[in-house]
Amino acid sequence: MKFENISSQKSGRSIVIDFSDDLTYILVGMLAARKSPKRRATMLRDPERTRERLLRAASREIYRSGFQSAGLDTILASAGLTKGALYYHFKNKEALGYAVVEEIISPDVRGTWVRSLQSVKDPIEALIGIVQRIPVRPEDVCGGCQLNNLAQEMSPLDAGFRKRLETIFDAWREAVASVLREGQIHGSVRCDVEPNDAASLLIAMVEGYGSLAKNAQDPKVIKAGIKHITGWLRSLRQPGNRIVFSDSQHRDRAKHFKLHHEKETEQ
Repeated sequence: MKFENISSQKSGRSIVIDFSDDLTYILVGMLAARKSPKRRATMLRDPERTRERLLRAASREIYRSGFQSAGLDTILASAGLTKGALYYHFKNKEALGYAVVEEIISPDVRGTWVRSLQSVKDPIEALIGIVQRIPVRPEDVCGGCQLNNLAQEMSPLDAGFRKRLETIFDAWREAVASVLREGQIHGSVRCDVEPNDAASLLIAMVEGYGSLAKNAQDPKVIKAGIKHITGWLRSLRQPGNRIVFSDSQHRDRAKHFKLHHEKETEQ
């Protein structure tokens, strides 16, 4: 496209300005932007990805150094981000730590101990399977359990951490207790087992052996712990052959254990 301007009638000369190349470039750029929804979607997702990078970097640093010693500069360097990005997503270091608990640690524990126990046929075998899958690599053992690490460090100091960590432990305990109650109803778990107490004891053994292994810096300790825990779990089985109950007996047992559980909850 050309625009012509007569600068002087006397000179008889004209100035021609050609915008064709620039206009073409602008139009092509506009069309390219319209035809690139993926690029636009990527731009929109960048805040989510930035937040995820911050959480992952913070989780690694907290696991390595503990929350109090975890440095924001170290976290940002690991994530390749600036302080502006950090404070865009999190008010302060505590808010970042809470998010690590809720969005990194909690899903990990729930995936291992809650979802894995849903709709299982043999609760004892399911629990044994989870225990036998506890990581025994030196790098996992030497760092300890992140949930337990934070509970030991921060629960005495910060109510925000304590309440969030308590929620995770409660969900873990209830998942184990619930599956044990189901086992009692179906005759695969001993009737004299108290589900809540057994669930608490299981958590104490798992975390206790993890702490001992971390202190010793020796995977053999957690391996021995897994052996002892699985032996204890097997002792919860109904002795002898599995009892086969009729439908009416199943209903009666279910009612009995439900009432028993309600009384425990009230207490």
